[in-house]
Amino acid sequence: MRMNTLKACFSRFLAPAGAALLLTALSTGAAADDLVVLPPQLEGAAPGMMMETHLKKLAFTALDRRDAAFEKIQSREQILAWQENRREAFESALGGFPARTTLNARTTGQMAFADYRLEKIIFESQPGFHVTATLYLPLPPGPHPAVVHPTGHSENAKARDLYQRASIVLAKNGVACLCYDPIGQGERRQYFEANGKPSFGTTGEHSVMDVSCSLLGTNVARYMIWDGMRAVDYLQARTDIDPARIGATGISGGGTMSAYLSALDERIAVAAPGCYLTGFRRLLETLGPQDAEQNIFGQIIRGLDHGDYVMLRAPRPTLIMAATRDYFDIIGAWHLFRQSKRFYTRLGFSERVDLIEPDTTHGFPTEMRVGAARWMRRWFLGSDAPVIETDFPVLNDDQLRCTPEGQVLRLPGARTLIDFNRDWEPRLAAERTKLWRDPGAALQEVRRITGIRAAADLPGPKVELGRKGERKGVSIQHVVLQPEPGIWLPALRFEPETATRTGDPVLYLHGAGKQIDAAPGGPIETLALSGRTVLAVDVRGLGETSRPRGRDTMGAVLGFNSRDTNLAYLLGKSFVAMRAEDVLVCARYLVGVRAGSSLTTRVAMVSIGEPGVPALHAAALEPQLFSSLKLQRSLASWVDVVRAPVSRNQKVNAVFGALRAYDLTDLVASLPKDKIAITEPLDATGQLVNPRR
Repeated sequence: MRMNTLKACFSRFLAPAGAALLLTALSTGAAADDLVVLPPQLEGAAPGMMMETHLKKLAFTALDRRDAAFEKIQSREQILAWQENRREAFESALGGFPARTTLNARTTGQMAFADYRLEKIIFESQPGFHVTATLYLPLPPGPHPAVVHPTGHSENAKARDLYQRASIVLAKNGVACLCYDPIGQGERRQYFEANGKPSFGTTGEHSVMDVSCSLLGTNVARYMIWDGMRAVDYLQARTDIDPARIGATGISGGGTMSAYLSALDERIAVAAPGCYLTGFRRLLETLGPQDAEQNIFGQIIRGLDHGDYVMLRAPRPTLIMAATRDYFDIIGAWHLFRQSKRFYTRLGFSERVDLIEPDTTHGFPTEMRVGAARWMRRWFLGSDAPVIETDFPVLNDDQLRCTPEGQVLRLPGARTLIDFNRDWEPRLAAERTKLWRDPGAALQEVRRITGIRAAADLPGPKVELGRKGERKGVSIQHVVLQPEPGIWLPALRFEPETATRTGDPVLYLHGAGKQIDAAPGGPIETLALSGRTVLAVDVRGLGETSRPRGRDTMGAVLGFNSRDTNLAYLLGKSFVAMRAEDVLVCARYLVGVRAGSSLTTRVAMVSIGEPGVPALHAAALEPQLFSSLKLQRSLASWVDVVRAPVSRNQKVNAVFGALRAYDLTDLVASLPKDKIAITEPLDATGQLVNPRR
């Protein structure tokens, strides 16, 4: 009776998938030890592009829902509700902002020119977190309106000629401008080699720092936005600046920051972001996910699109600056402009949002510099008089240097972003300790944070059997499991020839691919010859579905799948959770395979390398499904990722906000000691923890 029940329960896990994916793609005459399971193309794309294709489909579906919801907005009440919902989504994904502390602002140099003057400024957005800036001031006595100008992703930041020119044009036309170095740029580099040269490019620094940020439930954008908010504080504290007339402008990365600042800080009365706003649909159809601060966790799934940075400001004036031939697509910019125009019109202020489009490429061309100046003058000075940019000299990097040695980290008491993350983690550790006094409640919180569904709630996979090979004493069945549309998990099922099975079936995961230990005489064959069924499987994004490495210069640090992990991040997903569900689906399938010849309902799991973190989650959340877990060369602790200045390939192991509730060590402790074995644990850089000397 029990056997029949098991057969009925697991029969849906054994059903063929309909279209013969394997049988049409693989020759029946292939060698028995050919361990490649998937065909060269999966629905028109190479297996290595599976995750990008899958995640884009999810993103486009979510964006369709967002646009459909937008079309229903009619009343002022609905507009206000839309703004409140998206502001809450934005702020919660940033994890809140630090407390305001003393700026300790100081002027380190001054220069006077024929029609403007400048001051070199340093202030502390947080204690020891120095911000270097150039303040361009009109010559007549103030108080002047002023603009904060975060620069784009350039190595010399505020000293770049484009950003100097944009700032000077404003000052020449009656509007002060505070142009500052974002974190990781100009005088605010965070990583240096022994020879004093920067370790990474500017966007590379942002991405490296963001890995630890994500585990704490924030984003590097939090620190960058806070710098901008404190820049506003600095301006408002000056007697020569009108605190009620503050604006923001910038292009590229500065367009991102000026858009964020303008959406979240109501003191930004007038905004002119450029060369960034396009909308996620066109971004994903063209470039794909961009830099770390441009990927706010869950923003697509929560309906926060680029256009909302403009609409969150309504009805405050906003000028969208977009270049015809920019790689941030112009079609997307016009689409979000139309949505914004309708939004502002419903509030009765259609004239307060506009778009300019110079026929240029990515940058801060004259048309945008003049356009931003005219926009600020219109709303701050009540003037629509022409602004003409004449030629004028700009200064070199040394002339604009604010610090004695050209880098803030050489100032006494200077702190890095990683220092602040390290300080934050122990406060969260205290909360974790309290939570884990009740392990049951803590594991429920783990499930909530990760979004990992219960095994019983996961649909059975579509299963397709391919060719079957033979070795002495062992048969090898090629299997494809499809846990959800668009995802194919290639697997090899090793069955001993003997009718007698000994021990629980084994789910075998290897970060370098299922084939690594599947060779003749290897560990998997040895297990099978001992009488055990073994399923060696590539969970998504590994083995046969690993993303092609290409020319990713940061791949060795961030992981070669960082493009896909960023896209998952935008959807409020982690690779850890998606892979953990793959593990659960495969374990249930494996139990189903054995249901006809054994009463076992549990699986022994072996994980080597990258699948370790998902495997640990699966075992901790569904302990009844696993008789044992062996982890080899798996990350030991997320705390180490936060403490390490530079981690390696850890974005794929990160769960947003996890350290607010648990560390990997908590999951290990939740399992019976005799059911888990850990060998060769790794630190955040991929090195052995406390290796033997």
